[in-house]
Amino acid sequence: MVKFSQTLDDRQSKNKEKPYEQVRASNQYYYDRQPQVQMRDDRLYSQPPRPAYQEPAYQQPDNVYVPAKEEPSDIIYKRETHEDKSIQPDYSKPELQFPPDQNIQFGVEYSPNSKPPVIGKNYTIRSNSIIYNDVVIGDNFRTGHNVVIRENTNIGDDVLIGTNTVIEGDVIIGNDVSIQSNVYIPTNSVIEDNVFIGPCACFTNDKYPVRINYELQGPRIRRGASIGGNTTFLSNVEIGEGSIVAAGAIVIHSVPPFYLAIGTPARIKPLPDHLKVPNRF
Repeated sequence: MVKFSQTLDDRQSKNKEKPYEQVRASNQYYYDRQPQVQMRDDRLYSQPPRPAYQEPAYQQPDNVYVPAKEEPSDIIYKRETHEDKSIQPDYSKPELQFPPDQNIQFGVEYSPNSKPPVIGKNYTIRSNSIIYNDVVIGDNFRTGHNVVIRENTNIGDDVLIGTNTVIEGDVIIGNDVSIQSNVYIPTNSVIEDNVFIGPCACFTNDKYPVRINYELQGPRIRRGASIGGNTTFLSNVEIGEGSIVAAGAIVIHSVPPFYLAIGTPARIKPLPDHLKVPNRF
């Protein structure tokens, strides 16, 4: 039979039952190994007592005015509380209630003369998308998540708007248009029918940003054009009918119809004959 050694707790519990003399005798070897402390002679190492610390007297400067102390009075001053009427909620207007599953937050008052958005039949609008007032959208409209469509935007039929795409106000989008994710379309842009815009395309409408006053002029994408991903367009450029802008191009000039724009900055080349076909979604 194997017997394990006792734990420290067991030894301590048994030591508690023994008298102090037996415990010291059993551990005498431990006490013998401890260094002996030699006491010093108090007469040789005694020091005189240290005098108590006294703070030096403070002298008031002559050029400092010290007001006279007021005599205590029996008046008890009570702090008055005043309610600020300007921060009180206005209960005259009814509080708006939205269904929790629609993820709508109300906090901005829109123009009183605006009209709610109008959307055609058979639409699919995914979560966290925002559509402003004064927006007209046709049939078979589809969006991804987190899409923003601002006021005074007209969208035709069979249009797809990808996730995280932002369409600013005063934009016209035709029929059969496919806009992929993370696309930015600024104010005063025109996108005609049968246009494809790849992901992360960025259009601009200000030729001299925050420098001089300039009339905002967005791009004009003609019928049947194809825009590759990660492309950048300067303001007031026109992409001709049936033309193609290659991925990653930076377009600084207008592209003629049925031409190819490629490179940084984009170089214009004639479009091959086998690519002169309409977009097929």
